[in-house]
Order: sequence, then C-alpha cells, then structure tokens
Amino acid sequence: MKVLIVKTSSMGDVIHTLPALTDAANAFPEAQFDWVVEKSFQEIPAWHKHIHRVIPVELRAWCKNPLKSFRKAELQSFYHALRQEKYDVIIDAQGLTKSALLARVARGNQRHGLNQRSARDKLAFIHYHHRHDVSWEKHAVERVRELFSQALGYSLPKGPIDYGLTFDRLGESPFEKNYLVFLHGTTWTTKHWPESHWRTLAQYATGNGFSVYLNSGNDDEYQRAKRITTDIAHAHAMPYKGIDELASIISNAQGTVAVDTGLGHLAAALAKPTVSIYGATDPKMTGAYGRNQAHLTSGLSCSPCFKKTCHYEFKAKYTEQPPCAAGLRPELIWDVLSKLVQREPNVP
Repeated sequence: MKVLIVKTSSMGDVIHTLPALTDAANAFPEAQFDWVVEKSFQEIPAWHKHIHRVIPVELRAWCKNPLKSFRKAELQSFYHALRQEKYDVIIDAQGLTKSALLARVARGNQRHGLNQRSARDKLAFIHYHHRHDVSWEKHAVERVRELFSQALGYSLPKGPIDYGLTFDRLGESPFEKNYLVFLHGTTWTTKHWPESHWRTLAQYATGNGFSVYLNSGNDDEYQRAKRITTDIAHAHAMPYKGIDELASIISNAQGTVAVDTGLGHLAAALAKPTVSIYGATDPKMTGAYGRNQAHLTSGLSCSPCFKKTCHYEFKAKYTEQPPCAAGLRPELIWDVLSKLVQREPNVP
C-alpha cells in the first residue's frame, strides 16, 4: 500500500502529525509513506523512520510570486514529483483548501480528509472522496491520529504516543552536555516573554551550573538573544542554525524553556524536559504534547485571548509586556524546570 500525507505547515502542525504516522506504520508495516511538506520544514518528516519520500512544496513563495515560480519551472518540477507515484490512499491532514488541492493533483483513487464540521476550512471537504468526523475537543495530535485511523481503517493503539524520530539522524551537539536551551523566538508579540525575565532565568540557570543557549531564527531574535545574555557568564546567543542542527542541540540538552513556538513542539517530540510559557494562547488543544512537558498559563482574566496584539484594558499599568506572560515570574519557571531536570533550585 502506498500512502501520501499532505501536511505542509506550520512547524508545530507538521510535528503534531508524526505520531499518527507511527500508528499507521505500525498497523501496516509494509506500507510506503510519502509526505508533502513546505520546503522549510522538509527535514522534519525525514527524521521519521517510516518515511519513504519527502516531497517539498513552496506554496508560500509561489503564492507571493506565481509568475516567477512558473518561469523558473518550480511549479512544473513539483507537479511531476507529486505525480511520480500512484497512491492507494491520500490523506490531507491540513484541512485547508490549498492542501486539499494538492491532494487532488496527486494521483490516487482515495482522497481522505476532515468533513465540513471538523475542518478549519469549511470548503476543503469538497475535494475528498471520504470525509471524516473528528472532534474539536481533542488535542491536535489526537485529532490527526484519529483522522489517520479512520482513513486507513485501524484501531488507535493504547499507551503513550510515539513521534517515531530516529535520534541517530540528528547527530551530536557541538556543546558540552550540561546545558539548557531557551526558545525565546515567536511570531506574535503577545506570545513573547519579557527580556528581563529571560535574563533573570539565565542567571538562575548559570548559577546552578548550567550553560544556557538561546536560539535565533532571524536578526531581530539574535539581537534579543544578545541583549538577554549580555554580561552573563556561560549564557550564549546562537546565530541562525538550520533545523537539523537545532534538533541536535535540543536533543542533547538537559532541558528547555519555550514560549508558544514550533521549536517548543520539537522539544516535546524529542521528550526533552520543557517548561512552555503560554499567555495569549492555550495549551489545551495545541500545546507541546508528550513526556516531560510542563505548561504554565497566565492568571489574567483576558487570557487566552488568541490575539496577535494586546488589547488588555489595564495594559498600561504593567511595566513588562505582554502583561499575561509577564505575570509568570522567572522564579516559578526555574522551580518547575529544575524539578523536571532533577536539579534542586537555588533561587537568590
């Protein structure tokens, strides 16, 4: 049996799909699984031990400049790669019209996806041969697992989830073993944690014998990381690193602290002890999912607001922004993290 998975983005969504692939591969050990994913995330499916072929797509770039993409023959190349195989089952795990169209372009007689009630995009269902009902009350990981089980006709296994990552593909970390990683970068301003809090947390960590590394996805994040680590011995701002190298660094760390970001989901997939900070968002349905995870949420009445900018009525009263995440103090984060990594806290 040949199965095509369509799950293009974002990083967290792609990672959330890995346990479903593990379930399906265990149910059908001889099956071939291919995966269509955004080029910027193509390494992630390749980490899974049961992936046969990764088909990268650049939907975001093509939508911005379709004529340029056509002239460079990128669209034609992707079209031929997508139609290279004929699939017994095609599963659109994204649930959007654009992903449903990709599934439709692929060669196959059975296209599966979410029904109108279960998908984010209410028009995507028209492109599927088989439409499945999956409850919104479940975590995103469990929703994808259920979609796969319905599409391929097997019962969901009991017990803990398995992301199916092959650690031998990740390589060794370039850093010494006793270190923590702070995943401070995120897109929404309301998901950030104050720089002053990160500095205090870094001081707690280094004072307890850990080195600390802060990742950077762009220059703004690198400059923030440098401000956070200034004059703190054994705290380091990392310049941009590819996702393979970051995965290696995270997998060899003692633990991580993350805001609501895709790399936080990667830490969960690697079973790293992680404290995730949630202000404007809610971990209940889309939080980092797996072993050794702790979610800390704001106590403000407006949280979670799911807004990219803060509209809190009393925002001006708070010196640290955003006020929801700022209320989660570094002392609390360190206390929870140190217990996860089995170290006793030593907070000044």
